[in-house]
Amino acid sequence: MALDHLPRLLVVAITLAGAGVMLAWRMRESRRPVTARAILAPPLGMATGFFMFLAPAARIPWAWALAAFAVGALVLAIPLSRTSRLARVGDTVVMQRSRAFLWILLGLVVVRFVAREWVEQQQVTTLQTGAIFFVLAFGMIARWRAQMFLAYLRLRPVPQVAPHDR
Repeated sequence: MALDHLPRLLVVAITLAGAGVMLAWRMRESRRPVTARAILAPPLGMATGFFMFLAPAARIPWAWALAAFAVGALVLAIPLSRTSRLARVGDTVVMQRSRAFLWILLGLVVVRFVAREWVEQQQVTTLQTGAIFFVLAFGMIARWRAQMFLAYLRLRPVPQVAPHDR
């Protein structure tokens, strides 16, 4: 194996490991009650990644960033949203499992590999490629989680007010 292929193999391995972690997290998530904190924490935590743009080498044109965010939010978030169903069970809100989610996640991994190959052929640096895909993923996750949060607000239990408290 040539050393010039090592970084590509490393990227593939890390991407597949990330997909595996996402699948395991999703399985665990479907067994626990859903909370507002659990819905909102991932995009808020991910938002710290925007600090990468403090490094000049990672900066991309605004048009690229807007296009990446739009593709994530308007295209790639749709299958995630459609396979993420919340349901109320008693006094809790839970995530319903979807068999399609696994296939959609694997499809997104394939789309990522294909898109990465195309982006890298456009004479974009490795850091800029990472920045483009970060913005794309953020757009996807932000929309998905926003829709999930709105669904959660509709389903959450409403606290009962005692008659003497009114």
